[in-house]
Amino acid sequence: MPDQLVHAHPAASVDWLRDARRARLLSLVTLVWLAAESSLGLAAGFSAHSVALIGWGLSALVEAAASLIVLWRFTGSRTLSSSAEHTARRAIAVSFWVLAPYLVVHVAHDLDAGHRAAPSVLGIAVTAVSLVTMPVLAALKRRLARRLGSGATAGEAAQNLICAVMAAGVLLGLWLNTLGWWWVDPAVALVLAAVAVREGVRAWRGHACCH
Repeated sequence: MPDQLVHAHPAASVDWLRDARRARLLSLVTLVWLAAESSLGLAAGFSAHSVALIGWGLSALVEAAASLIVLWRFTGSRTLSSSAEHTARRAIAVSFWVLAPYLVVHVAHDLDAGHRAAPSVLGIAVTAVSLVTMPVLAALKRRLARRLGSGATAGEAAQNLICAVMAAGVLLGLWLNTLGWWWVDPAVALVLAAVAVREGVRAWRGHACCH
């Protein structure tokens, strides 16, 4: 990148540009994992007929969209563009809102049809791995978001952290289902829908953060 371009942007110090490359790399690594997570989560969810597990698998696709947005944000001339940051932040807010309606509709359908989630070894394994890895990714991205002043990166970090919380909820629901507490699975899905809406609003307003 030409020196004059670096100096033309107040945020574009050498450290800032290095952090931007790190944010882009972390998003790429996240995309690779989410591809596997979504495939395995959906396979396990449909096999076990777990709406929370299916919703979690679909949320991985939403997270993948957030990672793609951050990759777009920090690629080429957009790296130093404040308008690209604004667009990316709004796009991530929309990605939060995509998941909520599906979860609500799917819960309503399963309750009406009388479907009950069954235990899933594959579902337990993939959510357990996500429960461990996603908080680490979220912490790294949140730190980078502060240094970059990037709401888009903070939004992606929030998505990763929500994924970990979702994984914990799905694991709890699958376990409690073996005790006959079938209602925990759809309840978890509805809570996740509400969380997604809330985080979408925060991202849209520029207050995306990992809580």
